[in-house]
Amino acid sequence: MAPLVAGGKVLVGNAGGEFGVRGWLAALDAGSGRLAWKAYNTGPDKDVLIGQAFRPFYPMDRGKDLGIHSWPPEQWKIGGGTVWGWISFDPASNTIFYGTGNPGPWNHEQRPGDNKWTAGVFARNVSTGEAKWFYQTSPHDLYDHDDINEQILLDMPVAGRMRLVLIRPGRNGYLYVLDRQTGQVLSADPFGYINSSRGVNLRSGRLIPVKEKEPQAGRVVRNICPTASGAKDWNPSAFSPRTGLIYIPHINLCMDLGVLEANYVVGTPYLGAESKVYAGPGGYRGVLTAWDPVARKPAWEVHEDLPLWSGALATAGDLVFYGTMDGWFKAVDARSGKLRWRAKVDSGIISQPVAYRGADGREYVAVISGVGGWAGALVSAQLDPRDNSAALGFVNAVRDLPNKTKSGGRLFVFALDG
Repeated sequence: MAPLVAGGKVLVGNAGGEFGVRGWLAALDAGSGRLAWKAYNTGPDKDVLIGQAFRPFYPMDRGKDLGIHSWPPEQWKIGGGTVWGWISFDPASNTIFYGTGNPGPWNHEQRPGDNKWTAGVFARNVSTGEAKWFYQTSPHDLYDHDDINEQILLDMPVAGRMRLVLIRPGRNGYLYVLDRQTGQVLSADPFGYINSSRGVNLRSGRLIPVKEKEPQAGRVVRNICPTASGAKDWNPSAFSPRTGLIYIPHINLCMDLGVLEANYVVGTPYLGAESKVYAGPGGYRGVLTAWDPVARKPAWEVHEDLPLWSGALATAGDLVFYGTMDGWFKAVDARSGKLRWRAKVDSGIISQPVAYRGADGREYVAVISGVGGWAGALVSAQLDPRDNSAALGFVNAVRDLPNKTKSGGRLFVFALDG
């Protein structure tokens, strides 16, 4: 993950949830590099830095040593919950907010229980690491729905009054608006197609699963939406204070999933699942959604042929920049979604565009090309497109990718005129 510097600390977490590791977030002193604190995401309260200040909003997240008791014996030691995504900082309350990854293994039958503190979001005191609250978006995660996505901190009206909120477009397909002081879910609305759950119970905070879509050993469950990669993966959304809209780059994919016994061997994959991924309803595989968080609905959408894996960037000129896996870098109108400009680069884009003002006073937008990662492994790792199981079944969803782009990696910088 990329580190965040906040409150005099350098914050960094670990990855490897598919290898039976134990997730954590560490804070290093920015001046000396010494370890200030380290909070684990599984195990006893003392390791998770849960103490007297911990006030989760929902009863499901309250109790002594839930990081042990919500797991089978000793399973929490190899249970995942890694921190490889984004952290947000609220200096007014000296609080950081971050999500925790999926529990391991993917085969949920081997880990009965809610599997705390995975697949949720923590609020912590940045100075001490002490937990303030936690909310688990996917208790007993069934589909590898890491909750490491971005947190957008806004002050916005909710039900007629201003609230300090945290907005999270989750991997499970819901756009969560949480009270960032308490962790209460104020709303949770689908921003993509979902058939594996029926919504979020706002009284209990729990996701409402669809029993028929629950993976079971010995049979393949078909047409699960969203996929293990989520309705949106790690690629961050953007917010424009000019339009009041959140621009969400995400995907429209579904999968077939089967689970099997996973054996833990240090340093090797610890999964216990096989999947096959394909396009969702409508046939398009990527979406850029402009979401109105006050009205709780899309303002407009742009459909893309391939999965959309780049981050979004909103500018004061009312443009939204993003890249596609076939190598187009685009700017669309922030209010309408109409295409305003595009440029073809040498390889697919799965990175985050940035804007900056140069020493010459001009504004520039930069992006790195280079298709890869889970979605682009067919090209970057030269996998066999005839193998439906390659890249954990993702190859099936992008079998045409080698005809649309090539591997590479280059920094492109564009000047904004006018």
